[in-house]
Amino acid sequence: MLNLVFYTDNTLKAEPYTTSEIIANNTNNSRIAVRRLIEKHKNKLEQFGKVEFEMQPLPSGQKAKVYKLNEQQATLLITFLDNSEIVANFKTLLVKQFYEMRDELNKRNLNRAIEKPIKKTLNDCIKDWKYTNKHAYSNINRLLIKVATGMSIQELKKQRGDAKTALDLLTSQEQETYKTLENKVIAYINADFDYTLIKALLTGRKIQVVQELKK
Repeated sequence: MLNLVFYTDNTLKAEPYTTSEIIANNTNNSRIAVRRLIEKHKNKLEQFGKVEFEMQPLPSGQKAKVYKLNEQQATLLITFLDNSEIVANFKTLLVKQFYEMRDELNKRNLNRAIEKPIKKTLNDCIKDWKYTNKHAYSNINRLLIKVATGMSIQELKKQRGDAKTALDLLTSQEQETYKTLENKVIAYINADFDYTLIKALLTGRKIQVVQELKK
């Protein structure tokens, strides 16, 4: 499915937006026509927040102004376009994706709030862990991220952008997986399992698990 809506950053204050380029490309309008329409109705659009833009490079080597519009701004702007079938279909898809993106961001924020006390418990467990060392927390966190997403923290940041913590880059579904894994690690640490065994249990390395349990 074509992505029509994005979000501003990887913080709890992230906001969904679309762009003038996306609107132009999906309504059979030129980029210039849509930009002029935004500039003509800027005062009306800014009743729903500041209309922001960034300069993006063109294949020609020049740069073009690309506006970012929130849900209310984008919905209003579309009412200024010709009421064709393609515009009506685009508006339907855009509203649907704005709703889905806002729902996803709300789930992520809720998961982050729920996860905080679990994180504190994990930190306390690691502090008192029989096998703790100065790299214990970072090793456990990297392992949890890797198993939850299938990517290392470096790969995650390269693909999804930087953030204060890697957890802010996870989708709501990945956050749910992370929480489940985190609770398992707390139980394993309390059972005095070492890092090698914990890693084997989380990654499903059954042969290694059996060997470790026989020690």
